[in-house]
Amino acid sequence: MCLFGGVRMAEKIKLPNLILLETFKGIFQDFFEAVYKIFKRDFVDTKPVFNKKPLRLKSHPFIDGKEYTFYHFTHSGDIENERLPDIRRMERISWAKPVIEECNNWGLKIWPQIRNGKDRLCIWLQLENDLDYIVILDVRTNYILPWTAFVLEYEHEKRKKQKEYEAYLKNKNRLNN
Repeated sequence: MCLFGGVRMAEKIKLPNLILLETFKGIFQDFFEAVYKIFKRDFVDTKPVFNKKPLRLKSHPFIDGKEYTFYHFTHSGDIENERLPDIRRMERISWAKPVIEECNNWGLKIWPQIRNGKDRLCIWLQLENDLDYIVILDVRTNYILPWTAFVLEYEHEKRKKQKEYEAYLKNKNRLNN
């Protein structure tokens, strides 16, 4: 597995446009269905990979006929059955697949972490003209689950992620010496 990052290569990064609620005249249900259509295209209808491992989805429980992973990518909240739609996550749904597939080519920050006893990978897309975007992958033996994706809206969130990344680098360097 190739884990590296931290080199800003913004000139090479070509992200899809945001999906905006205004495009749907503020009609949330139309916006929501368009967001799901993109998620379905990128993760259900195609078979993306990360470092030669297939990505699978956490499908169960289905929520309103949509994969569980979809809700983790588009809703926020700590209590599972009380998660709320997150417009900023939804607007960026088309970013998730290219961030996962191109993270090494784009020189994004990538590091492992353990959350709730699970091996996870963080992928951090740092942007100068938009909110930073994080994708979390859950690493399994033969496949990878895209777990969640979210934006970093506040400086303290960025500092926290930077500390995590630097701790990973420090431990990695200590092991290599």
